[in-house]
Amino acid sequence: MDVQRYLTVKALTKYIKRKFDADPHLTNVFVKGEISNFKMHSSGHMYFTLKDDQARMLAVMFSSANRSLKFRPENGMQVLIKGDVTVYEAGGQYQMYVKSMQPDGIGDLYLAFEQLKKRLEKEGLFDISKKRPLPVYPKVIGIITSPTGAAVRDIITTIKRRYPVVQMLVYPALVQGENAAPSIVSAIEKANDDGHADVLIVGRGGGSIEELWAFNEEQVALAIRASRIPIISAVGHETDVTIADFVADMRAPTPTGGAELAVPHIEEVVEKVAMRKTRLIRAMSEKVRRERKRYETVKHSYIMRNPEALYRQQAERLDRLTEKLVREQTLYLKQAHTQINELTNRLQRSHPGKQIRESVIEVERLKTTLIRQMQAVFSRKEDEFKRKVSLLHALSPLKVMERGYSLTYTTDNQLVKSTRDAKVGEKLRVRLSDGSLYCQIQSMEEDKSGE
Repeated sequence: MDVQRYLTVKALTKYIKRKFDADPHLTNVFVKGEISNFKMHSSGHMYFTLKDDQARMLAVMFSSANRSLKFRPENGMQVLIKGDVTVYEAGGQYQMYVKSMQPDGIGDLYLAFEQLKKRLEKEGLFDISKKRPLPVYPKVIGIITSPTGAAVRDIITTIKRRYPVVQMLVYPALVQGENAAPSIVSAIEKANDDGHADVLIVGRGGGSIEELWAFNEEQVALAIRASRIPIISAVGHETDVTIADFVADMRAPTPTGGAELAVPHIEEVVEKVAMRKTRLIRAMSEKVRRERKRYETVKHSYIMRNPEALYRQQAERLDRLTEKLVREQTLYLKQAHTQINELTNRLQRSHPGKQIRESVIEVERLKTTLIRQMQAVFSRKEDEFKRKVSLLHALSPLKVMERGYSLTYTTDNQLVKSTRDAKVGEKLRVRLSDGSLYCQIQSMEEDKSGE
């Protein structure tokens, strides 16, 4: 028997593993199935079985890969997995080393979520500098959620317990389904139009990504950013993350957490008031002590014991200032009087009376010249007008007609220039120098002497 022909279990397993590792079809394999026997190790690694109706295989997802998961895998969950298939040498079993995982059925939603998230982030909707601070002591809290869900009860209960002095306004909205996003947008706009709330809590309880999808809609994100009232996004559970969380001014892990962020605790407020009251009393006592000490110092000062000394100094100073004022006033009046005399002399030398008289004489001379020239122009224009009137009379057809000529017109005022322009029986109007004759043609005769 040749013992050397026999392989060890380790060698055979290593050989099989190398075959698996060298096969390109077993690298980056996409598999879907159901999780069972799920176990989260203390190291952070995930161990589970991936199965379907007819087969099953072992799988492991190391902590370096699963820390980016947006959800926690559970038994019975249908998932889509990408990973490498190889052999675990110690157990002699093949298994899948998972690189990425997502719930089956929401791949498209997840992709849409990531694409919208990247685009809105690029547009600056997630900019931290644009987020508004929440009011420290709000008077009115606006709550936008389903009026029948558990979330609204949790929010109201938490606020009443923490800060019972605040007023709450509930703006009902659909938080799940096809019409949820427009309903949330409408509620945000109504709260802004009312202008009563100091801060808004927008959210709902936990659920699947499909149930929370309204808070991943772009129109909801834009409405949150456009709101003039600070908004707290309180959607789902601790691990649920939506687009609304990134856009809102503050993100709360749960609706209850949103209520805790919106209002202070009444006991903390009372404690702060008590502390400030103590500090105020201490500060006022210190100020009174300082002012009393200052009063005693002034009271026992030399000037207060001998106030007439202060009076005498001020009276002497007043006398000196009065004398100075009189001197400067006298000097000022003297300078002003000198300046007035100089201006009076200059005005007399430059008196405009002579210039006015010379201008009056010049105006009279120009007036006489203008009248003479206007008369000459009128005379020339009159002679010219008379010549043109005489020429017009000489050329007027009426003058010609006074010598016995006439003009003949048809009934429609057309001038008759030839026998061809009229016919027997037609009525004519003969225009003479002193009137018109109305005639009718009885006969016609053409002049043939000109042929």
